[in-house]
Formats: sequence, C-alpha cells, structure tokens
Amino acid sequence: MPVIDPVYVASGFGVGVLVGMTGVGGGSLMTPLLILLFGIHPATAVGTDLLYAAATKTGGSFVHNWARSIHWRAVLRLAAGSIPASIVTLAFLAWLDLPTGALRSLINSVLSVALLLTALSLVFRKLMIDKLRARMKHYDDATIARATVLLGVVLGVLVSISSVGAGAIGVTALLLLYPQLPMARIVGSDIAHAVPLTLVAGIGHWIMGSTDWQLLGVLLIGSLPGILIGSYCAVRVPETALRLVLAAVLLVVAGKLGSEQWRASTPNVAAATVRAPAPAQGVPVVPVAIGARPAK
Repeated sequence: MPVIDPVYVASGFGVGVLVGMTGVGGGSLMTPLLILLFGIHPATAVGTDLLYAAATKTGGSFVHNWARSIHWRAVLRLAAGSIPASIVTLAFLAWLDLPTGALRSLINSVLSVALLLTALSLVFRKLMIDKLRARMKHYDDATIARATVLLGVVLGVLVSISSVGAGAIGVTALLLLYPQLPMARIVGSDIAHAVPLTLVAGIGHWIMGSTDWQLLGVLLIGSLPGILIGSYCAVRVPETALRLVLAAVLLVVAGKLGSEQWRASTPNVAAATVRAPAPAQGVPVVPVAIGARPAK
C-alpha cells in the first residue's frame, strides 16, 4: 500500500489556499515547488501539475457555470486556438525526443519566462488595463475574436511546456479584450477554458510517460480543502498586498530557475570550446603559406 507523504499533502494544501485566495493558476505555484523543493524532474512536474489543475478547476468551472459567470463565446474562441496549439506542441516535443538534460533545460527556460510574465501581469495589471482598455472598445467583434484565438495559441504553447499561463496571464488578456465583462465572468471564463486545455496537455504528457499518478493523488488530498478555505478567506485578505507578495515570490522563483539553468549550461558551453588536440610527437608539421599552390 503506497504511503501518503504529509509533506506533499501540506504542499497541495498551501497551493490550494493561495489559488483560492488569488485566483492565480496552480501551475505558477505547484510546478516550481515540485522542481525546486522536491527535486522532481521538470517534465514529470509539468505533466502531473497539468492533470492536477484539470481536476481542481473542474469543480470551479461547475460553480461558475451554476452562477452564470462564464462567457462561453470567449471560452470557445480561446479553446479554438489553445487545444490545437497544445496538440501540435506536444507532438513536436515527442518527435524531437529530447534527451533528459535538454528536456530539463527547455522546460526550465520556458517556465522561467512564463513565471516572469505572470508576475508582471500581477503587478502591472491595473496600469495596463487603464491604458489599453479604452482603445480595445473601438475594435469590432471579428478583430476581438481573432485576437482571442491568437491568445489561445500562446496559452496553449506555454501551458503545454510549462503548465503556467492559463491563470494570471489569461485573466489579464481577457480583461483587455472584453472590457465590458465583469471580473467574475472573466475569472469564470478563464477557469472554464483552463479545464480542457490542462486536460488535453496532461493526457499528452501522460502518453509521453511524464506523469506521476501517486503524486497527483496525494496533492489533490491537500489541495481540494485548501481551495475551499482559500476561497472563504479571499474576501478577508487585502487583495493588492497579497497580489504583490505573490508576484515577488514568482519573480524570485523565476530568477532561481533562470540562474540554475544558466549555471547548468555553462559547462556545456565550456566543453564546446575545448581547444583542438596538439599534434602527436614525431609527426612533422609543415607550414603552408596562405594562397600557396600544392607542389606538382
């Protein structure tokens, strides 16, 4: 009988509380935690976290649908871009068949960029919305639809490689594209879209063999009650302060992943620049002038 590690349960509970309080996707928190704290391979961390996100956000999407706080047109437009992009990205990764070290480097690099974008969206969300929201009202529905599909493509690639992007980045972009929608419908639409995207990407990682089902079950044991408690406490905690603290944590984690990736790549660069071996002893070296013709 498998042993349930209380540390993993506690980690799932802590991430669940933060997700419930901030609405930021669990991938921004859980994937770096699994990689940096527990030393799990990035591919396994991403694959497991994608199915973890699909499970936890399914309940949230049911609640938002019951409350009629989902803009299904935006969800379908996002999915029209993200689902094909996810399938193509995963098929490309499977075709590349990268060795373990190269796959680790790719995931860590994309994860660092995705965490940086998530942190910036948390910090500058209000500033960006105030500056750009008025402009977006002048675009027609066809332009908004194309922009939403393109956003889905970007999210599909990011989420499939790093499991990060469908939360804070998606919410910020939807606020700009659909300024007429209230915040509750923006969040509900983002959660509803994240369910099929993370499920498709998670199944793809499972087929590629990068999913730990036992770890997934242990994380869910802690996260499900954590999300409920976090949602209850959300209205009792200052949102701005919590968002800034979370953004600072994500920036530190992105810097940590980036620095580790840089240190890991330095020996490879040094190895690629090794000098050519000296000629063996006893073998004469004949200098040849540049432009000289060989003797007949």
